[in-house]
Amino acid sequence: MSISASQVKELREISGAGMMDCKAALTETNGDMEAAVDWLRAKGISKADKKAGRTAAEGLVGVATNGKKSVVVEVNSETDFVARNDAFQDIVRNVATVALGTDGSTAAVAAATYPSTGKPVVDTIKDAVGTIGENLSFRRSAALSVSEGVVATYIHNAVSDNLGKLGVLVAIETAGNAEAANAFGRQVAMHVAATNPLALTAAEVDPAAVEREKAVFTESARQSGKPDNIIEKMVEGRLRKFYEEVVLLSQAFVINPDLTVEAALKDAEKAIGAPAKITAFARFALGEGIEKEETDFAAEVAAAVKK
Repeated sequence: MSISASQVKELREISGAGMMDCKAALTETNGDMEAAVDWLRAKGISKADKKAGRTAAEGLVGVATNGKKSVVVEVNSETDFVARNDAFQDIVRNVATVALGTDGSTAAVAAATYPSTGKPVVDTIKDAVGTIGENLSFRRSAALSVSEGVVATYIHNAVSDNLGKLGVLVAIETAGNAEAANAFGRQVAMHVAATNPLALTAAEVDPAAVEREKAVFTESARQSGKPDNIIEKMVEGRLRKFYEEVVLLSQAFVINPDLTVEAALKDAEKAIGAPAKITAFARFALGEGIEKEETDFAAEVAAAVKK
């Protein structure tokens, strides 16, 4: 099959590899972008582990909490200009508050009654399109709760109270001091915002992701020419490193890189005054996973002039 220049450009942006290497990778993998990234990694040409999600939608992520339960929601707009609009910010803040009264699932929040309109959240947002002047949508939500302890929240680069482009929840089960647990939980939430772990524990990492990494590590190790038993040990070592990089409890804590998050939690128990356990986390980055339609602004203007 023929490989287009746009495919080569996209792979270069993802991997940082040279043009000819990207073209070779796409040719070898019949244009499969993800397989091409793996091909480059196996050859030692690229260290990219996955296609970076291109932020397509604008809007805001919002959080709300009552201490033992917290929620995070995402509401999208077409432009960042609207995301800075007070009316839009009020909508996102209200949706987060409404979400606290539900199980936090996207379907439940969408169907929940919006306070000032008496209509479902999803219908209220549709109605707001006319007044705000661009397409809006409620995209998703999540909730975490604990029977004892706290669910800490964090908004990175907040544009207003509890609103921003990236929101994190961290649940900590403990019978100890809630204020101390919340302070540590917020630090862990900041860590999650920075490192974007795949899972809380090694057992929770998607088996497909592990197999993919194993295949890449094995192919890369084979190129060393070493015997199979040595290759197996090399792959085991690389997988251990992989878990250290993507599992929250095993990651080096950004606040104190000399400790893992798990070790930092043990240390924090002194201030909390009781055993504590991180039971879950949720991280919403605005627009992640939505592909943005790229437009040529100059061409649009030229076309408009010709009409």
